[in-house]
Amino acid sequence: MRRNPERRAALVDGAIEVLAREGARGLTFRAVDAEAQVPAGTASNYFANRDDLLTQAGARIYERLKPDDATMDLSLRGAHDREHLTALMKETVGRVAAFRTGFLALLELRLEATRRPDLRAVLTERVRQDLDFNIANHVESDMPGDPTTVTMLYMALNWLIVDRLTLPELFSDKEIDDLVDAAVDRVLPR
Repeated sequence: MRRNPERRAALVDGAIEVLAREGARGLTFRAVDAEAQVPAGTASNYFANRDDLLTQAGARIYERLKPDDATMDLSLRGAHDREHLTALMKETVGRVAAFRTGFLALLELRLEATRRPDLRAVLTERVRQDLDFNIANHVESDMPGDPTTVTMLYMALNWLIVDRLTLPELFSDKEIDDLVDAAVDRVLPR
């Protein structure tokens, strides 16, 4: 397998775009080569098989969805109260929805994982790590609520993001903000 990290990243990013646009069935090495604008046959030099490409695409999506250092620092500053938590949840919904192709590709990968045990194992581990990180960060930063608060917000806001990306006319931006407010309010009663 080839080891040029920039080329590998371009190919995996190309795979994310193909997944979002054409679904898992459209993900071929040829389609990835075309999306990444590399010579035909390049992807087959970097990935052992389609499962390897799917798995690496899943990992890359989470790399790209991770908040940057400035956002992480912002989450630690200020009052750690329900208003701060609500603002962080709004930032999260906005950041994740802004990477539209990544989230749509992740949905495709999750559907594909129902048929591919190795991919399911990788995604389960990655999602668990992400959820555990968010729970630990929440508890350590002394935010209101407990691990169940984080889990419930994760579940509610993920579906809100699905609706925002797949049915964009369903809710206005104001309605989305109001729904995030309501989710925090219902999960974390006063």
